[in-house]
Amino acid sequence: MRRVLLAAAILGMAVSAQAADMPDYLRGGYSPSPSPPVNWAGFYVGGQAAWAYSNQTFTGSTVDRSVLSNVISGSVIGEIPGLAEPVPFGTTWKGSIGYGAFTGYNWRWDEVIAGLEMSYLHGGFGGSISAVRQFQSATALSDGLFHDPRVTTTSAIDITDYATFRARAAYAYGCFLPYAFGGFALGYGTVSTSVRVDDFVSASAGGPFSGLPPLTGTSNGQNHVVFGYTGGLGVDINLIGGLFMRAEWEYVRFTSQIDTNVNTVRAGLGYKF
Repeated sequence: MRRVLLAAAILGMAVSAQAADMPDYLRGGYSPSPSPPVNWAGFYVGGQAAWAYSNQTFTGSTVDRSVLSNVISGSVIGEIPGLAEPVPFGTTWKGSIGYGAFTGYNWRWDEVIAGLEMSYLHGGFGGSISAVRQFQSATALSDGLFHDPRVTTTSAIDITDYATFRARAAYAYGCFLPYAFGGFALGYGTVSTSVRVDDFVSASAGGPFSGLPPLTGTSNGQNHVVFGYTGGLGVDINLIGGLFMRAEWEYVRFTSQIDTNVNTVRAGLGYKF
């Protein structure tokens, strides 16, 4: 019996010694160290793609009234009293896509991040609106024919490039950086006026009428720098090292020339140095 007790004591001491030599994670005392926080401070660059939805309000203030006079120059329909271009009014909507880049710098105070950023997009933002008016000649014109011309005027704005300059405020939460921003916008746009005259003629006042080849003209000389303001929300997500992805919504309103509002939903990929 004493031999059995002695053997059990020796076995117990051997097991305890082996357990003391085992790594912590095998003895159940290991807890993984937390991942180091993402360092969002510093300079970063990236590229982005966007889907845009814009609406623009036309008030008639940008219509180039010289286009119609140039179109009908030398035509007998200029003899019709009161012949003038109809002026387009109203709001139109348009969807489009764009692509571009962004760059900025972040400052950090614990989890609070503040930064300055420039974001650039290239695409076709804007739209157009048309107005139509039918005219009639009460008497035969100098060519001996009655004319019923239909005049269509189209106003358009096409913003091909714009950049927004923003101040950002964000809060770091693990690998996520949700943020809000606001600032001002600058863009390059073309404001144009187009006129089309479809003329119908007859030898008698009551017809029948037949169509002539249309007369057309466009004014494309009104290239402008447009300006406005911006605001929006987004989130940067750290992937690995300095690489991060971005999802963002931005609202821009251009208040010069033609009142234009652009909403974009964006996805981007960036790198923080």
